[in-house]
Amino acid sequence: MLANAESHAMRNAEVIRQWTVLREIEAARGAGATIDGLAALVNVSTRTIRRDLQALEEAGFPLFDERSADDGTTRWRIDRQIFKDLSVGLTLSELCALYFSRALLTTLTGAPFRGDLERAFDKLTSALTPHMRRFLDQLPDVIATKAGPGGAASESPLSEQIVARLLDARLHRRQTMLVYHSRSSDRTKDYLVHPYRLAYAQGGMYLLAYVPEYQEVRTFAVERVRSVSLLDERFVPIEELPAQAFPHSLGVHSGPPERIELEFHSSVADYLRAREWHPSQAISEGRDGGILLKLDVCRDRSLTSWILSFGPLVHVVSPEPLARAIAAELERASAAYANPAGGRPDQAPA
Repeated sequence: MLANAESHAMRNAEVIRQWTVLREIEAARGAGATIDGLAALVNVSTRTIRRDLQALEEAGFPLFDERSADDGTTRWRIDRQIFKDLSVGLTLSELCALYFSRALLTTLTGAPFRGDLERAFDKLTSALTPHMRRFLDQLPDVIATKAGPGGAASESPLSEQIVARLLDARLHRRQTMLVYHSRSSDRTKDYLVHPYRLAYAQGGMYLLAYVPEYQEVRTFAVERVRSVSLLDERFVPIEELPAQAFPHSLGVHSGPPERIELEFHSSVADYLRAREWHPSQAISEGRDGGILLKLDVCRDRSLTSWILSFGPLVHVVSPEPLARAIAAELERASAAYANPAGGRPDQAPA
């Protein structure tokens, strides 16, 4: 078992190195790349680089070597003529990166555009030979992806029809009647809306639409849209949406932002510093090696859930209503575990 794992790791390292060599040769363009330079780049012997070049040639990549008339140095290049029929002007490494990114489509499970993306990839990758594709198929074994929790379980023909109708309504600015089931009120209601935008976030598709009845833009989960009817009447947008979907939320919400200040324990300080949680974040030193994190985001369920995920390692400094809400949720959770016979909390969070 250990021997197999070591062999697998060595093969992964080999594939990564060969991919690096291929990209370096292409980046050198007309100047070409030398074996000595490639060996220094990936920190291996020139014999290993020669084996890598042979493997890439056997995989079908159009490499060739040429001796310089000036200094007699042998330089390796890529023959671009093999891609002359690819009119979009992609480089070899760009085309290979696109092919590899097919694996990342698994993170978009349930997205209605998945079929269109796969067909587009099929057309692009037709420029790659079967040997090249077999080589690139090893890359997903080196870099893996995982879809986020809460994504749609499956893609249904009804959801595809609903998205297609909503896209049509938005493109032609047609007023639309939605039959929509609200999770908060647990009832189905008819809405007259002006579709502004479709947004894909956190594994789901959402419609941002102006609702004349409420005179504001509201967010509708496409999975809870029961039917869509396009009307003959057109609409003129009266509110411009930000370029980014849900810019003030850690999740899917369109509320106004407010300053949130959180104090984190030192044990999660490095983890928090290493990531961008929101573009507005500001991090400063806290007590005993901890940190203070300030965010300008809306106070919604996504923020609450994120804070609760850190348990006792975070304290809400401000605003006070958020601190009280977090404390109340922790008390409810504690009460549920203190009474295992009950099996569930006394009440759902507000």
